Amino acid sequence: MTVERFPVEAGHILQFARAIGDTNPIYSSEERAAETEPGGIICPPTFVQASAQFDPDYRNRPMPGRPWRGSGRVATGVDPDAPDTDGSRVGGRLHAEQHFTYHRHPGPGDVLHTVMREGDRWEKTSSRAGRLLFVETITEYRDRNDELVVTARSVSVQTERPVEN
Repeated sequence: MTVERFPVEAGHILQFARAIGDTNPIYSSEERAAETEPGGIICPPTFVQASAQFDPDYRNRPMPGRPWRGSGRVATGVDPDAPDTDGSRVGGRLHAEQHFTYHRHPGPGDVLHTVMREGDRWEKTSSRAGRLLFVETITEYRDRNDELVVTARSVSVQTERPVEN
């Protein structure tokens, strides 16, 4: 996911906090947030994931006239055996881990952009799923001055069913 411009706005923070059911006033009340260590409204911990909505090619968002992954048990309109943009099989890929490292609290007025890079790759074998390929992706969220604000580390796993004898 590459995002050139992700403006962080107080209303967006409030809506995100409400959507995840977090009533902490540090996400909504200037007065209460001023009494905290950060000294103002900040973003909830997973908020930077909302930057995906600013990526024009974000593959998990429905787009008119294009098949998408859907939200049900089976992907809607996407052939699970068709290759994905990275050449891997669409079916059998799972989001395995997500980690966030905060270098400072993002808040209203920040304008972030992302810098992505590949992380580690490793394999394991499972008796049920066969070969498992783990792929790590590092996304850096940087501010207008290109200073690092948040580092997100995502790990996906591609399953390969064992060969039937």
